[in-house]
Amino acid sequence: MIFLGARWMIVDEPWMLDKVANIERLEMTFDELFEPNINSTLPGYLRQIYRFFGLWVSIIGFFIISFSSPKLTSQEIIRKRLLFCMGIMMVMGTILGYALIPSSHFIYLMWIMNILYLFCIYNHSKINHE
Repeated sequence: MIFLGARWMIVDEPWMLDKVANIERLEMTFDELFEPNINSTLPGYLRQIYRFFGLWVSIIGFFIISFSSPKLTSQEIIRKRLLFCMGIMMVMGTILGYALIPSSHFIYLMWIMNILYLFCIYNHSKINHE
């Protein structure tokens, strides 16, 4: 997540990272979107929004890493709350992905993250039984 967020913040035209899904959602190309004079400031606005989105994604990545230390995850209540929050984020992200951008290559990334999340749930259940 840190890498993905940083990528959205660094790339000059971040909306092109998921070009196919964005064009499908807009039902027009970006050239058509930016062509009218009234939309001349739209690229700067989109860049700003994507940079904030990238920052948000990176912060979530740092949050997960900071709360994944053995000292914190050894406490069951912290582990449960972190898994609960991550679960809500994963389910909602997957639902929104399929509802809003079903042709996006990010759908595959969501499924990889969902599989890793299920692996975390499995390991959590093993910790409780030891």
